[in-house]
Amino acid sequence: MTTAAFCLLIAWCLLLGVLDIHARRLPNALTGAGAAAVFLYALWTDNLGTAVIGAALLTMPYLVTHLLSPTALGAGDVKLAVGLGAAAALAGPPAWVWAAIAAPLLTATAAAVVLGNHWLRSTLGQPAEGMRSASSRRVVPHGPAMCLATVTAMALA
Repeated sequence: MTTAAFCLLIAWCLLLGVLDIHARRLPNALTGAGAAAVFLYALWTDNLGTAVIGAALLTMPYLVTHLLSPTALGAGDVKLAVGLGAAAALAGPPAWVWAAIAAPLLTATAAAVVLGNHWLRSTLGQPAEGMRSASSRRVVPHGPAMCLATVTAMALA
């Protein structure tokens, strides 16, 4: 991937990550436009088949997880997996595998930190700041981890 294309991917990921953290949403317009851009880049570089396979292989487990437990993984994450799976595949199979494995591990780590912080605050008798309800304490967006894992795996490939 060219430096310019990689920088655009990073900018797209940063925008989506910030939106997912603050609004708990990954807008269709952004996930769709990013995926389309990745596929156009793949077509331009004669790697469309690789991108399609990478997108399908990452999207399928996300889709199955979302269908089985919609509260565990949002539809936006499934749509984000299309573009990120395609992009990671363009960097090669090792990058794709690392991106696919690292994303859930990063989200699990973030969730452990959030839960540990909540537990520590409740043990010390301090109210957890910004915690409005029991369900909001347990929500950790997965999009930022997906983006970080993909960009890092591609950079190291």
